[in-house]
Amino acid sequence: MAAFRDMEEVSQGLVSLLGANRAEAQQRRLLGRHEQVVERLLETQDSAEQRLREVLAMEEEVAQSLLDAKERAHQGGVELQQLKAELRKAGEEDTRLKASLLQLTQELEELKEIEASLERQEREVDEDTTVTIPSAVYVAQLYHRISKIEWDYESEPGMVKGIHHGPSVAQPIHLDSTQLSKKFISDYLWSLVDTDW
Repeated sequence: MAAFRDMEEVSQGLVSLLGANRAEAQQRRLLGRHEQVVERLLETQDSAEQRLREVLAMEEEVAQSLLDAKERAHQGGVELQQLKAELRKAGEEDTRLKASLLQLTQELEELKEIEASLERQEREVDEDTTVTIPSAVYVAQLYHRISKIEWDYESEPGMVKGIHHGPSVAQPIHLDSTQLSKKFISDYLWSLVDTDW
């Protein structure tokens, strides 16, 4: 605005100079001043154009930043949806695993009960065995001393094998229980025993 006032002032000065018919020096001075005003006006115009370009550049940057922010917000929304889907799947998996854990816990409890029952039965068998085995061992040892038969416990099923250590020589025993009766086998084995005590 100051440039326009200066211009108006110069114009009025020129009009008064022409009307008053003043000296040429004053006219030159006013013309020089007019040139200065025009130069300032051009500089102001250049400065205004430069500022306008800067403002436009800033507006472009702001617009681009806004577009980038919108794009990031959109991508964030997509990622949020993906995370929600993953969270839902993880929740379903968690529920499934909890149900599986509950079932396994129940099975473990059942197995513990079975184990406790087996331990009780084992203790009972041990108690029975403690009483039975010594008497069974005694009978077996007594029978061995009387019969003098050394049994082959690794023989095939259905075969009665061993060695009878008689008064003079050892005699092998080889009987097939699938073809011979139990009575015959028992009688045969007792016939080997020396009854002259």
